[in-house]
Amino acid sequence: MLFMTVYSYPPSNRDEVIKRRLQKGPQLPDKVKLLGEWSYIASGKVFRLIEATEAAEVFKAAYAWSDLGTVESYPVIEVEQVMGMVSAFDR
Repeated sequence: MLFMTVYSYPPSNRDEVIKRRLQKGPQLPDKVKLLGEWSYIASGKVFRLIEATEAAEVFKAAYAWSDLGTVESYPVIEVEQVMGMVSAFDR
């Protein structure tokens, strides 16, 4: 299952976020695969697209960063897959 995770951190934690990322990497459990990662430094946000088979693994991935800011995780589905499901609905 795919999840878009948004990490938001205050400007006061920016240097610690950068330091931890450089020293420890993305800090993901073995069962979580990082598919993409983007940062908007000016707003203190990091966006990650991850793949996990269990929601508990998504929680573990978020926990490693939750002391520096807030974490939001959303299950997502590729648009083409959604369109395939929607086209099967009776109207």
